[in-house]
Amino acid sequence: MSIERARAYFKKFDMENRILEFDVSSATVELAAQALSCEPARIAKSLSFKIDERTLLILAAGDAKIDNKKYKAAFGAKAKMLSPDEVVERIGHAVGGVCPFGINEGVEVYLDESMKRFDYMYPAAGSSNSAIKLTIPELEQYSGYKAWVDVCKIQ
Repeated sequence: MSIERARAYFKKFDMENRILEFDVSSATVELAAQALSCEPARIAKSLSFKIDERTLLILAAGDAKIDNKKYKAAFGAKAKMLSPDEVVERIGHAVGGVCPFGINEGVEVYLDESMKRFDYMYPAAGSSNSAIKLTIPELEQYSGYKAWVDVCKIQ
């Protein structure tokens, strides 16, 4: 259902044909890397957080992990992830297909520095069996991001 939101979003840019759909799950970094035959670090994983009424979506490299100290320094609050139900309600996509495309209004999108070492990334495209290959400038353009942040550490 929510891949249709992502597809409609990319249709505005005549890019819906770039969405890749798989016969297998791509709901985790590992599964997505297998489906795409790429290294896990190239998967742009979506991490969903809340700070009171604010909803934050942080895209990070697949081999990155939130660093609580860096997160608190960047956002002035402790990292508090959304529950799966809250993700659907606040972001508009279900866990496993969360992406910054076709999301609910008011979601603040941030891109983590961990992705800058690559020329392209594979974020999900709204479902647990989809992705789209985007260059870093395309990811900036289509994600509607507010800022680059440094809130992760490479595992």
